[in-house]
Amino acid sequence: MKYFIETYGCQMNVHDSERMAGLLEQSGYDPADSDRDADIVVINTCSVRERAEDKLYTRLGEIKEMGRDHGRDPLVVVAGCVAQQEGPKLIKRSKGIVDLVIGTQQVKMLPMLAQQALSERPPAGSLWPKADGRIAIDNPYEDPSFPLGVVRRGDPVRSYVTIIEGCNDFCAFCVVPYTRGHERMRSRAEILADVREAADSGRREVQLLGQIVNHYQAPDDPSCDFPALLEAVQEVPGIDRIRFASPHPRHTSARLIAAVRDLPKVCKHLHLPVQSGSSRVLALMRRRHTREEYLDLVARIRAAIPNVQLSTDIIVGFPGETDADFDETLSLTEAVGYHGIYSFKYSERPNTLAAKRMPDDVTDAEKKRRIVALQSLQRSVQSNLFQRSIGTTHEVLVDATSRRHEWELTGRTSGNTVVNFPGPPEWLGKLVDVTIRRAGPNSVWGETVM
Repeated sequence: MKYFIETYGCQMNVHDSERMAGLLEQSGYDPADSDRDADIVVINTCSVRERAEDKLYTRLGEIKEMGRDHGRDPLVVVAGCVAQQEGPKLIKRSKGIVDLVIGTQQVKMLPMLAQQALSERPPAGSLWPKADGRIAIDNPYEDPSFPLGVVRRGDPVRSYVTIIEGCNDFCAFCVVPYTRGHERMRSRAEILADVREAADSGRREVQLLGQIVNHYQAPDDPSCDFPALLEAVQEVPGIDRIRFASPHPRHTSARLIAAVRDLPKVCKHLHLPVQSGSSRVLALMRRRHTREEYLDLVARIRAAIPNVQLSTDIIVGFPGETDADFDETLSLTEAVGYHGIYSFKYSERPNTLAAKRMPDDVTDAEKKRRIVALQSLQRSVQSNLFQRSIGTTHEVLVDATSRRHEWELTGRTSGNTVVNFPGPPEWLGKLVDVTIRRAGPNSVWGETVM
């Protein structure tokens, strides 16, 4: 029996897919090269962006056509955030294509449920936890102390380790509390065991994941907050680099800034979501920080870590956002000098406070104008920053071969800048010194220092 997993969305979804792959292989399944060769097709979904559901149903239609063309009838499983959001409606709306729906907190049950579904073909089942994140302890698979499961890591250099599941903040635009439940911390012992396993398997970089990663407090060690966890991961032999995503500005303490500054393995990069440059819009978003507080935090970070690189998330066209509010977003973007941004046009997400209480009153044409203006400004900011790096030398972790040239490698600096340079494939996973010789809008090119 073979499986194929298709993943949409964030790093948390990528890691969930690694967990599902590991669990299926532990249960005797082999990976398939494509959905055409698979007995089980799992679509791991994301509902953060607009039209996620439409994209899913389009993909399900393609799977149905594939089955007709090739005479196959794979078990079709929908997992992830859209599965959590839509529940049994997915099976009904898919008109017989979807066999099994598994919510975000039921990943560990995939092999058992898939086996049941295969033995009961045609199946029609679904399972998802309550939206508030409560878990039924009478099922050992759902016990919070039950390990997350075997991981089949897809990246040869980088490993993802979840430290927090869910979120309690309920920002007005965000669907995560409704699709991943309330915040649940993993134990310090489990996290460090995962990091050691990643190091033993040859991974040189670990990325700690949580919706608000710097809100971490170990349930098995009251003295272990997020900076203390970074200190513990720093001591794991074999790990060269530590990254994390995503911290919340209001939980970015002086202790965390000091940890990023002082711990050699912790990368000098902070992804610090701002969402808007307007304090008025931030209040509507329930972000619990102001423009002024954010800029003060950036100033303190840069004073402590002069070589730090910052990136962020920004939403344009949130309900009630005026031209003046958007201008404040542009001015903040220019003032901070981000090395990268993820920008989005606002779209209503099911069950969120904004969808329930705020009319979507910014036209799509205006949202498009604003996001084009923001991205144009950011390209200019980024290009200038990368141009200024020409002639500097950086330690780069080689994480892939180039898609353009077989003799070209790609990697990232500690600050998360993508660097392309010539070198042999044997350098994959190595740390090499590279001098920057040329810069583009999204990455730079260099040569190794011998």
